[in-house]
Amino acid sequence: MTTESGLVHVVFELEVDADGWPPVGAERVWAEPLGADTYRVDNTPWFVRDIAADDIVRAVAPDDQSWPVYVERVRWSGNYTVRIIPFSAGPLRGSLQAVLDLLTPLGADGEGAGTYPIVALTIPPEADIGSIRALLDQGEREGWWEFEEGCIDATWIALGP
Repeated sequence: MTTESGLVHVVFELEVDADGWPPVGAERVWAEPLGADTYRVDNTPWFVRDIAADDIVRAVAPDDQSWPVYVERVRWSGNYTVRIIPFSAGPLRGSLQAVLDLLTPLGADGEGAGTYPIVALTIPPEADIGSIRALLDQGEREGWWEFEEGCIDATWIALGP
């Protein structure tokens, strides 16, 4: 199953924890078919862990009428995935756009979800990673937001508090 744009949804099954997070049991992520059951992830995942935009993944469709289901990551793109939930009582008043306005000048790319008050960020290796990490930590300390690291590495961890 392919759309007019040539993209498909790759389905990532998710385990919901005792607190009900994530709020969905599966996420469909847009991806570009590369052949031999491999796909390039085309957007920032909202809830999937350990996957980032531009990663190459293997996914297999159960039948001709179904989207492929994620099996494994074949190659990491080097991009980070970070999700931010701005607090409505904080200085940004829960504004998803305000979060993006702070982080996109530093090289991050992302979007806010209307259904869930979340900003999903892709942070490429050429972004100002140190400044982004410092701003995320500052915002968390000062009550602007909380953030979740969806796909990171040792370099990102070393920049933390």
